[in-house]
Amino acid sequence: MRLSRVQDDFQRYLLRGEADIDSHVVGTERVPVATRLGIYGGAYGARLTEALQTNFPALAQLLGESDFEELAAAYIRSHDSSFPSIRYYGHALPEFLTREPAYAEVPLLAELASWEWAMTETFDAADAAVLDAGAMAQVPPEEWADLRFEWHPSIRRAQLLWNVPQLWSAIVKETDRPEPSVSAEAGQWLMWRRDLETYFRSMQSSEAAALDAARAGATFGELCDRLCQWEGEAAAPAKAAGFLRDWLQSGFIVKLSGPA
Repeated sequence: MRLSRVQDDFQRYLLRGEADIDSHVVGTERVPVATRLGIYGGAYGARLTEALQTNFPALAQLLGESDFEELAAAYIRSHDSSFPSIRYYGHALPEFLTREPAYAEVPLLAELASWEWAMTETFDAADAAVLDAGAMAQVPPEEWADLRFEWHPSIRRAQLLWNVPQLWSAIVKETDRPEPSVSAEAGQWLMWRRDLETYFRSMQSSEAAALDAARAGATFGELCDRLCQWEGEAAAPAKAAGFLRDWLQSGFIVKLSGPA
């Protein structure tokens, strides 16, 4: 029997519970085949459940041990671990929570999972040297309109209907939890990492639109045009300059570039 065949059969047992591996395992009266295989099968599921609990600690606390284990088991059945490290297991959990009928009727769960995964990505993102606020002083005023920006790899955005950040903070800090609440309009949130600390804050719609456009490649002049609908034509340039100053001071921008 080829080793590769045994390995394939064992993998199918772990992932799908298929019994082809039985013929490769020697059992005894004291420890039958099912018991021996169950040790490995149980350990595989337990390790992935532990990974999900590590990546989604607030969700696990909110659901409670029993309900979270039920969610983990359902997710594991439909999502194999596809990364060399299980540190990244669970990337599809937010989408799973929006699709599965048992969880889709509680949209808070998907938003909380999405928030926690974004926080994980923010913390794990690559580092980069950032510009300070004085960088703009080196740019001639006539070149400002054509400026584009490169961004720190840790930046993530979220649009949330529920009070997820407040609930998440209360759970991880073990303070009094606010009652879950939903808004008619999605709130705009920003996450980033500086040094070894992860930060987040809310944004006004105008700043969120400007930031999203700038991260998509818009020039400073194009940001001013976009801000006209919120600030008016006369005030838009000053507002855009204020956003840019704040982004530089917060360590969001790693490079300025002129016309392509």
